[in-house]
Amino acid sequence: MFRPLSLYLGWRFSRARRRNRFISFISVASILGIAIGVGALILGLSAMNGFQRELENRILSVLPHGQLYAAEDPVGDWRQLVASLEASPGIVAASPYVPLEGLLGKGAKLKAVQLQGVSPEHEARISALAPYLGGASLTVLHPGERQLILGKAIAEQLELEVGDSVSLLLPAPGGQGFGSPRRHSFTLAGILSLGGQLDTVLGYTHLEDAQQLRELDQAVLGFHLRVNQVLAADELTMNAAMGLPAPFYVTSWMNSQGNIYRDIQLVRTLMIVVLLLVMAVASFNIVSTLVMAVNEKKGDIAILKTMGAGPWQIRGAFVVQGMLNGIAGVVIGGLLGGLLATRLSELVAGYERLSGHRLLNPEVYFIDFIPTEFHWADLWLVTGSALALIFVATLYPAWRAGRLLPNQLLGEA
Repeated sequence: MFRPLSLYLGWRFSRARRRNRFISFISVASILGIAIGVGALILGLSAMNGFQRELENRILSVLPHGQLYAAEDPVGDWRQLVASLEASPGIVAASPYVPLEGLLGKGAKLKAVQLQGVSPEHEARISALAPYLGGASLTVLHPGERQLILGKAIAEQLELEVGDSVSLLLPAPGGQGFGSPRRHSFTLAGILSLGGQLDTVLGYTHLEDAQQLRELDQAVLGFHLRVNQVLAADELTMNAAMGLPAPFYVTSWMNSQGNIYRDIQLVRTLMIVVLLLVMAVASFNIVSTLVMAVNEKKGDIAILKTMGAGPWQIRGAFVVQGMLNGIAGVVIGGLLGGLLATRLSELVAGYERLSGHRLLNPEVYFIDFIPTEFHWADLWLVTGSALALIFVATLYPAWRAGRLLPNQLLGEA
């Protein structure tokens, strides 16, 4: 006979053919409920991990972490200020820029854009654009040649390809709005494909061309910053601006993209709470299963107690029986959740191809696909939480079984 006795009895009870088929149905339902809850939570957490990875590696690798815009006059000696900014605590790199707001046009098609006139050498330390430019980089922009790099969605809307000419309509320097617009001819030098909302708004030209269009001579209007702690970008950018001789307006990625980060954390928390409740409901189906199992095995309990089995051995047997059912659900859910989590992007992409329906609109969301990133820590957290809930669910019926007295059970029989 196996030792300890509780483990052996629990194993036998779980494998024994039940006279009441309804108990078997409830047992299977509880296993499936636990499996679905565990699998869904692993899948959901993997998706949230994927969204956070894309935010950090895709969006924050391209967008500046902080941004300074001159509150008064344009900045003439910007190289000295770049050196001052990079000497500030937490600032990894600084890059000058000149914004251009206007209309791009080709034929009858128009698109409002906010271009950034940047120095390729400096901006390369701020934005890792090369992976999204087909292996090219900002160095494709040459001063005086009036070249643009545009987001893929902008290029598609205007039906542009690399090498095509496009008109940029800008207000006259010093003018108000579009009262006296000027048309400038540019050449598309590169297409930026981030796969999301940024493709509809991002555009770059060379700093010297932007300075010429805005008649700034060698001055700039602001600086892009990269920091070493993205979650502290607001504070680090503000501290850097306080050390400059001129006043600047201060913004960071938290102003433009921070809602995405907060939404990811909120959805993660809500998902954990809701799916843990689902698993709790499924786990407490085990209570019903064990209560009915105790009633079914009253005769067996009476015989075991008459032969010397103690209350805690009886209780342990029913705890083991409940845990075996729960472990089966956890293992099934863990395996299915882990396998689906590693293939979630491909599965969703396949569904989109078959249905012709895109789940994430790139004009609304920062990416146009469902990302995934499976973490073993999530698997252990979910399965551990599920097993804890299952263990709690077994305590009441097991305690009740241990309190039954042989004379009462035999009298009922």
